[in-house]
Amino acid sequence: MLAQGNVETKICSQCGINCAAVRCRDCLPCPFLCAECDISRHNKTYILHNRDAMCAGFFQPLPPTSCVVDNAVTHCVRLLPIEMPVQICRCPPEALRVIQGKAVALVTINGRYDLNMPELSCEGCQATWTAEVDDLIQSGYWPATLNFATVYEEDLFFTFESMKMASPGMSCQAFLRMLEKRTVRFGRTGKLSSDSFQKSFFEWAAVQYEVDAICKEEQFSCPACTPAMLAVSVDGNRKLYRFKSTARSEERPIFDGVFIANDEDVTRFVDQVHTKTKHVTGKGICGGEWLAARETSCRSRSKVDEEGLELAVCRHGVLLSALNMFRGEIYAYPMFLQNQLAPKHDITFFCMDVACKYWPYLQRVCLDCPELQSLQNMRPFLSVLHAKAHDFKCEVKWSGANQDGAGSTLGEEVEQCNAFLSRIAVTTKHMSKAGRNDMLTLLSMRWNQQKFQNLANSLSQRYHKTSRALNVQLGDLETLKAKLQLQEKNMEEFVQDVKDWADGEIILNIV
Repeated sequence: MLAQGNVETKICSQCGINCAAVRCRDCLPCPFLCAECDISRHNKTYILHNRDAMCAGFFQPLPPTSCVVDNAVTHCVRLLPIEMPVQICRCPPEALRVIQGKAVALVTINGRYDLNMPELSCEGCQATWTAEVDDLIQSGYWPATLNFATVYEEDLFFTFESMKMASPGMSCQAFLRMLEKRTVRFGRTGKLSSDSFQKSFFEWAAVQYEVDAICKEEQFSCPACTPAMLAVSVDGNRKLYRFKSTARSEERPIFDGVFIANDEDVTRFVDQVHTKTKHVTGKGICGGEWLAARETSCRSRSKVDEEGLELAVCRHGVLLSALNMFRGEIYAYPMFLQNQLAPKHDITFFCMDVACKYWPYLQRVCLDCPELQSLQNMRPFLSVLHAKAHDFKCEVKWSGANQDGAGSTLGEEVEQCNAFLSRIAVTTKHMSKAGRNDMLTLLSMRWNQQKFQNLANSLSQRYHKTSRALNVQLGDLETLKAKLQLQEKNMEEFVQDVKDWADGEIILNIV
């Protein structure tokens, strides 16, 4: 490490004659260049290379806008590397000259570069060319505004998105502070705006979403079970709340209604159910006695706006839709998601942690809301693991483990998604309403894409695991029948007796 900082006399690796004045960290295996070779190499082609000056007796980081002349560091103009046309008029290409344009700040994974936009001018007919938004995008850049005073390298957005998926708790400000450190490390200066970066990132992601839509790629639809879905699991995540104190400009989200349902639509549906069912309890089914028993929180409700998300997930762990919770986990919220998904998918089982309480609520609501009668075509499914905490009769009657055709479905798929989404809450609770919506939507899309990429392997592994478990269970059943000397008919009668006992129709006597 000490030897690495030793500045000794080196011969230029390019011309082999002059003494080296610059060390370029990106020009390996020939990093040492004299002043003339450095200018010829990094003036037009390798502008963004990280270089060190050697003229002061130590390695001094050089920004792109500096070069060594007469053994001293001087300022120079560097142009943004961008694809330019070969010809802009009918004059020969030799008449074109590249001139300095307006100043622009380029942000890459190595930080900020203060450069200038290139412009073309014809000496013959005086025609000019300046780069437009399309030219920047074709060259792999994303303009922050239409005037593009700030330009982001597109790969920077890919990097931020990948880091956000690997570490959901990382904030945008922390990422930009890292870029500022890299800016200083390589001899450059300049601050980075978190608002500009976040807005540009969401706009870039929105364009990616539109491109996928043109290519007929569905982001919130499971390719393995669409349109006939065996089971959909619905549950709330109270960790994904947002503080009212963080409210800023009330701009509409870029991904408005794409994943998280519009708040006005949800409120309209809840109010409609409340109005039509008001005579049943006096307060309304959705707001009175039929509130979920888990509607508790250690936070003061006066300090939060959205109290969390209600999520709908298919049995393969693919996120389908969500809504903002403002009144806790009331039963009208999962009903909205159920009503939203019913026309799109042929769903057999509707899974909930409190399906034994929700389904009687749904039946009562359907008496006053005949337009929701079709929701009862689904079958209630009490999540298998949560059923262990319920009364035994409740478990026998409602648990998904006792449902014909449910297979190995657990009904706990939302908990798997929450293990990822809950880690995002560290940052989204401090974001604006629009920013929170866009961030949750974007990361939900990327979660689904990971599921799609691993779907073939996970389904094949699940098939082999289920096949082995089925063989073991069949073997245990045959052993039990032989031990107790029971026939298949006797087993079926016993199962039916247990179900009738759970329904309260008979008193079960087990000898």
